[in-house]
Amino acid sequence: MPRRRISDGARRRAPESRIPADPSLVAAAAQTACLLELAAPKPGNVRKGHDLPGLTYADLFLSAIAIGPAFRRHAGGPVGRLILEAVRATRRQVGTNTNLGIVLLLAPLARAAADAGPAPFATRLRRVLRRLTVRDARDAYRAIRLAEPGGLGRVSAQDVNRPPTVTLRRCMALAARRDAIAREYATGFSTTLSCSLPSLIRLRSRRVPLRRAIAQVFLELLAERPDTLIARRHGAAAARAVRRDARQVLSAGGFLSARGRTMATALDRRLRSAAPPLNPGATADLTTATLFLWLLRSSSPK
Repeated sequence: MPRRRISDGARRRAPESRIPADPSLVAAAAQTACLLELAAPKPGNVRKGHDLPGLTYADLFLSAIAIGPAFRRHAGGPVGRLILEAVRATRRQVGTNTNLGIVLLLAPLARAAADAGPAPFATRLRRVLRRLTVRDARDAYRAIRLAEPGGLGRVSAQDVNRPPTVTLRRCMALAARRDAIAREYATGFSTTLSCSLPSLIRLRSRRVPLRRAIAQVFLELLAERPDTLIARRHGAAAARAVRRDARQVLSAGGFLSARGRTMATALDRRLRSAAPPLNPGATADLTTATLFLWLLRSSSPK
């Protein structure tokens, strides 16, 4: 089967829909997206029966449940406050960073979904991103320090260990070249809206089983760009090598063919057996954001 990457077809935004503003639906979609991502057989990531050192299935399951109340109460408020409250709720349940990247991605998406009005979702999202404030940045920085993600290092401009002096979107723009989550903020979530969400919609329209479709979208994202969590923790060369491996699996059909699934299993073993393991966590976070929007789109009135 020829390799199919997200970039091979026309890049287009997913069909617009009236994503509901009900905060209970937004919260449920956030929790469910995390649980669906956790259930899919994505190479190198945690799933049931496949823990990683310092990161377990139970940790991620509890974290998915923990963020629901924060999204229900704060989705319609400041993005930074939602990020901080969701991370606080997570830390009350688990003692490690399980979902910082997910929360950072879902918070502006949830805010846009909670905005009532006739404008298409992408328009509402751009408005949310434009209106991010310095206070949002300060709350997000507090959340990052609370989550204690590994491998951040130090930067000269707007370092997370110092109070930010510019808006959250500007902070993200400064980090966009080295971080996939920051790149989504800087580009209006171009990867999620124009690449991975249309891919998931297409796969489901072909009746690909959901867990397999999720894993395929993950693989497409991993083949598209080097995972920035791997790059931060293991170096750019390691991230490029994992990307090449993902492309080879995708060339064999990925999760849509028996040979591709066999190769994906082998890739999973290689990533897990590395010392320390190579976890494409940023790609998993993007997959969760994709699922969040797909769930909201599916629950919207037709």
